[in-house]
Amino acid sequence: MSARPLPMPVNPALLRHAEERRKRLENRIADQITRFAGSMLFVYLHVIWFAGWILLGVEHYPYGLLTMIVSLEAIFLSTFVMISQNRADEKRQVLADHQWQTVQQEEQQNEQLLQLSNQILELTKAIHTMNSARSPTGPNGTEQAASSSIRNPGGQ
Repeated sequence: MSARPLPMPVNPALLRHAEERRKRLENRIADQITRFAGSMLFVYLHVIWFAGWILLGVEHYPYGLLTMIVSLEAIFLSTFVMISQNRADEKRQVLADHQWQTVQQEEQQNEQLLQLSNQILELTKAIHTMNSARSPTGPNGTEQAASSSIRNPGGQ
């Protein structure tokens, strides 16, 4: 019975960060200790250890040696908790940096799309102006009334 391994991250930035962390032995050790100390197996082992210590009579009440051992363990575990919090902060920073880069790229894409939309609008206006100038018809596709009556005065 061991602590469950953490799932692999999906985000590419977190994958790169996890690879960087795995390169150093001290990070791998700290990650394993933190993962184990945060498991129920850790709790069960301590319950068995404390019960055995007391029931086997390793020392008598007030259990000074046990208290000292548990205090030292608490000091080290609190250090590993801080290491774990630092690791979580690093992950959040990696994600924030990656999201910022994504936002900047999207901003550039939006600017390009806006420029293209403006170019399309200008071209559409230019084509409309050219067609209006060439065509003898009005805006709704019919000949204008003045030119029609001049060409065909009898209405035939």
